[in-house]
Amino acid sequence: MVTDNIIKYVRRLTPLTLVFLLGGCSLANYPLLDSAGAIGQHETRLIIIAFLLMLIPVVPVIVMTFWFAYRYRATNKKSTYAPKWAHSNKIEAVVWTVPALIVLGLAVLTWTTTHQLDPYKPIPSTTKAVRIDAIALDWKWLFIYPDEHIATINKLVIPTNVPVSFQLTSNTVMTSFFIPRLGSQIYAMAGMRSRLHLMAKKPGRFLGWNSQLSGEGFSGMHFETVATSTQKYRAWVDKVRQSPHKLDMTTFKELEKPSSHVPVTYYADVAPVDLYAYVIKKYMHGNTHNADGSAMTASMRVAPNP
Repeated sequence: MVTDNIIKYVRRLTPLTLVFLLGGCSLANYPLLDSAGAIGQHETRLIIIAFLLMLIPVVPVIVMTFWFAYRYRATNKKSTYAPKWAHSNKIEAVVWTVPALIVLGLAVLTWTTTHQLDPYKPIPSTTKAVRIDAIALDWKWLFIYPDEHIATINKLVIPTNVPVSFQLTSNTVMTSFFIPRLGSQIYAMAGMRSRLHLMAKKPGRFLGWNSQLSGEGFSGMHFETVATSTQKYRAWVDKVRQSPHKLDMTTFKELEKPSSHVPVTYYADVAPVDLYAYVIKKYMHGNTHNADGSAMTASMRVAPNP
């Protein structure tokens, strides 16, 4: 009678408990589960599939824990009493076979998805990719649009449904470039070139940051990414070209000085100096390879005149 009353109260309280515990949940607080990019959507799907696979052994164990406690309670005289029971081949087969199959499935899934979502692999599209050179500074991000001859500090604007081809490096310690709602995270290292391809599938404003601890100004090394229509993207480029600021070596020397929480700045013109190649050359020390181990092209090895 007491047990029946307990079960009745649990049934009544469960919906209220779920509402209380999940009431504050929102996908907006979990950017990895609220993807807005082609790569990010694949990664979200991978996370959910892996999570569900790992629930296969977890859920039955939780359920059986409560069921055993209820069925084999001291007051239940109908259940089998077997104090000398110690082994079961059937149980051994289940507890070893199921996890082995799950690990095998996760391995195959991870292997295939990792190769499909290789950050160095261009995203197939009939539209020409937007090229962006990203340089990590202390503690800010410099984004150069080489085809547009413009640059920004701590702000990215990209057109939707158009691939974006990043090449990244660092003018300081190792950093990590990450826009969770668009997709893959990748490191930027001094003297090395990293590649990343992303594409926004819908307009929006997405937070990006350096996810690698890089010193006292690390907390302020973040930026806003705006995905917008191609027409608005072209209008933004025209707006940046109206900026009175120019990015040349004198400006770059000031930018590379440590500073944090730097406001967004637009540069209407990038001097005829390949700053990206300059930063890589600065730290190469005779190395001639990209971050993936491939040989660096001759153009990347040419240092500009500062």
